[in-house]
Amino acid sequence: MIILLVLKNKKVNKMKTRDLLDKITRKFLLNEEKDAPSINEHVENLNEFLNKMQPRSMNESKKFDTARKHLQEIKKLSRQLEEQIQLLEEGEK
Repeated sequence: MIILLVLKNKKVNKMKTRDLLDKITRKFLLNEEKDAPSINEHVENLNEFLNKMQPRSMNESKKFDTARKHLQEIKKLSRQLEEQIQLLEEGEK
């Protein structure tokens, strides 16, 4: 009889745990979608990071310059994509 009560309690605890994990996962996924940073924020963070770094050699300095140029290009392309998306969304209305 005691074994059955223990087993029942374990099943109840497993169900509560599963429900709790499902609830936490659902909240995380929904909030993650809302709070996701834009591509421009990622680019700005990388740009700040590169500006704080001090190159130790000419080779590193050239690599940092190349990375900055790539970030500028990414920013430009993302702006173009956002404009195209906005035009498409306006066309649907």
